[in-house]
Amino acid sequence: MQVSVEIRRGTAAYLTQGEGYFTRHSFSFGAHYDPDNLHFGPLVCHDDHRLVPRAGFDDHPHRDLEIVTWVVSGALSHRDSEGHDGLVAPGTVQVLSAGSGVTHAEIATADAGPTRFVQAWLTPDQAGGDPSYVVRDVAPAPGALVPVASGHRPAPVRLGVASATLWVARLPAGGTVTLPDERLQHVYVAGGALARSSLAEPLSDGDAFRIADQPGLVLTAAVPTELLVWTFTG
Repeated sequence: MQVSVEIRRGTAAYLTQGEGYFTRHSFSFGAHYDPDNLHFGPLVCHDDHRLVPRAGFDDHPHRDLEIVTWVVSGALSHRDSEGHDGLVAPGTVQVLSAGSGVTHAEIATADAGPTRFVQAWLTPDQAGGDPSYVVRDVAPAPGALVPVASGHRPAPVRLGVASATLWVARLPAGGTVTLPDERLQHVYVAGGALARSSLAEPLSDGDAFRIADQPGLVLTAAVPTELLVWTFTG
């Protein structure tokens, strides 16, 4: 069994910039091709987007992806070719199952200030099928890991990836959280910082752990911190 904890610094992420936005890509993406960094389990994209009001991404297509969106600040407007409209703000989770094909747009709202959102793409267990869309309110309990979307656990949103769960933790300064027992874990600091531990120097906003076969690790927040944790059973 190979046991590993890899640290991925946000400052080393691939950067894409455009009018009114910039994005940090955790994985190989578009022109940022890296054959050694294509995926982590079924996770093939983990992007941290920053948008000014009214900026964003006009109509563009997807297929055979589970697209999970978590807004850290501001608000994001969604529309798609299936007739769905949604507003995603802090405290909600959005899942777009692209299925056999869907076109959508994501634009920062005009009146909520700058928008930051983290979006993950996962390879679904089954290709094709009808596209679907859901946005749900969630209420992460302070100081605890809370599942907000999952393919096998009770959660507000069901994913088309049986092995996957997205957890959110909001920790006070000095607060601790014990990571789950799943085999693969992707831990992303979406705000704040983690204290130095036996694993590494402190992790800051935008940094991540990629963990394989090392369950039950304990993390401590150095300041008020928000974590996004993907776990995969297989």
